Amino acid sequence: MVTNRRRAALAMLSSAAVVALTGACDGSHHSATSPSAAPSAQVSGVPSAASSPKLSSSSAGTSSPAASSTTSPTASPSHPPSRAAIAPATVAARPPSATPRVTTTPKPTAKPSVTHSANPTSPAKASPTAVPTARPVSASGVDVLPGTHCQIFPTDNAWHADIASLPVDPHSAQWLAAMGASTRKLHPDFGPSYGAQSVPYGIPITVVPAAAKRVPVSFTYADESDKLLYPLSASTSIEGGSDSDGDRHAIMVTADTCELFETWDTHNTASGWTAGSGAHWALNSDALRPDGWTSADAAGLPILPGLLRYDEVASGHVDHAIRFSTNLTDEAHIWPARHDAGSSTSSSLPPMGARFRLKASFVISHYSAQAQTVLRAMQTYGLVLADNGSPWFFQGTADTAWPDALISALKTIPASAFEAVNISSLEISPNSGAAR
Repeated sequence: MVTNRRRAALAMLSSAAVVALTGACDGSHHSATSPSAAPSAQVSGVPSAASSPKLSSSSAGTSSPAASSTTSPTASPSHPPSRAAIAPATVAARPPSATPRVTTTPKPTAKPSVTHSANPTSPAKASPTAVPTARPVSASGVDVLPGTHCQIFPTDNAWHADIASLPVDPHSAQWLAAMGASTRKLHPDFGPSYGAQSVPYGIPITVVPAAAKRVPVSFTYADESDKLLYPLSASTSIEGGSDSDGDRHAIMVTADTCELFETWDTHNTASGWTAGSGAHWALNSDALRPDGWTSADAAGLPILPGLLRYDEVASGHVDHAIRFSTNLTDEAHIWPARHDAGSSTSSSLPPMGARFRLKASFVISHYSAQAQTVLRAMQTYGLVLADNGSPWFFQGTADTAWPDALISALKTIPASAFEAVNISSLEISPNSGAAR
């Protein structure tokens, strides 16, 4: 069973001042349809913010009674307070490494009012580069979010990069060993919850209607949060549901302007909205966050493009990488990741942003058509290490449509069938997610 990724970290913050912004981060997940799942206006598991005041989501920090025996008993939190939360028994010295290019984020000073890692290339209060003026996107038909005309980042974005022919990373064997690949299997961190919580497991997406009201949010990590108003409301779906004590991610996409807003530890309080941190992207832009900045994910990346969605699986084509987690990571990150939350400095541990590919030799023909769709995506686009958590847990949307048979089949894939990939050749600019 996976522990709450941030519960211990948040306890440290009970006396920390929260900065108000006013302007200008897992278990065996299956079950029957939840009684409080998304309403009829829901489009392929993506509810409209205006469709119901009910909160709907899943908990990536909660395990059902049917949890796999390969599940790690604990998982480190996924944001700045947790950078030394879990340390390996033995730490190998970092040998020289030519590729991929690694950016190391200095560890923050430990104190109750947690500080963030320093940005090695720009001031701590730098304006995020990922907040250009958003405008409607003319969708090309590739990875368009249901209920919108919004393509989920440009076709040339790293999330859509084909890595099938890229070389194996020289650290592959070490990273796989650190993640226990020889004895573990993949674990889909989404699907029916079997009554363990009121909503399906997974991370929900709220499509915000045109001209919806935006509100200020008070962030625990204000120095690395985007300082603007967020389209949060009583209709916003929260991961795990309204009473969740898990990561409480909220992902919002504005239907008119195709902007992406993401928060974690999201709460609607009597004095207004609060969250651990907040991040914003224009879905028609390849711009990355300032180097060293977190997001609603420990890697400083957006969550949305790495979520597996049932609508795309049902269509027979997934054209992007899938986000996943592990419990021990290096205190470094590689492009396009912008942030790290590692437990130790060691090249034997995978850094945030590391990309893994299902080997081409892995036979998928005996799996169902939908399972093959997912496995082909893993062979073509791979998995992106984006958060600290249980090893080999990969994420999808909270959707009552996920078939139990598909979830069960995906749990049989051995982690040993993966290999780390050197993606350094894809990078065009360190501050852009555009890939060659």
